[in-house]
Amino acid sequence: MTTPASSRPAPTPASSIGVFCGARTGRDPAWASATRELAHALAQRNHTIVYGGGNVGLMGVLADSALERNVRVVGVIPESMVRVELAHTRLAELHVVPDMLERKKLIMQLSDAFIALPGGVGTLDEVFEVVTWTQLSLHANRPKKPCVLLNIRGFYDPLVAWLERAHAEGLVMDETMRLLPSVTSAEHALEQISQLIV
Repeated sequence: MTTPASSRPAPTPASSIGVFCGARTGRDPAWASATRELAHALAQRNHTIVYGGGNVGLMGVLADSALERNVRVVGVIPESMVRVELAHTRLAELHVVPDMLERKKLIMQLSDAFIALPGGVGTLDEVFEVVTWTQLSLHANRPKKPCVLLNIRGFYDPLVAWLERAHAEGLVMDETMRLLPSVTSAEHALEQISQLIV
């Protein structure tokens, strides 16, 4: 089911970037600052943002910052979250889906590549599902969809260390490491996507 939150703008030739981030802002103001920086960088390149459709935490910061810069923002949110008034109401499109599994599936379908800001277990769940689908060639509309970790103030250092250990042990493929790079700024994240997207 699709619920338009406002009149839809004309389609843009720019690619759609799925952004994974927390439903909380966290203790460090650097996370919100990095989220605003990413919204600004996406606006400069006329990308569409696809995200979890929420109005709280870093999700809300992302959507509000992007809308201030006239970025087209598409949200995907489960019905249960709409019922507790967590849906953002000013988006170009708001897709209301039955559950979290359908949310991930539609975000992956609507996005050409992904950026992960700091977040919790839900964010990591989304990151690894995207990477797994790329490994198994399950993305219907594009064979390879990179997912860049926006590693602000070393937030993802422990995850990167685990990936490097798993790679060294032969448990993670070279291709996986290539399609899940870690960078420290929004500009570098978008540069990585432009180099990796197929």
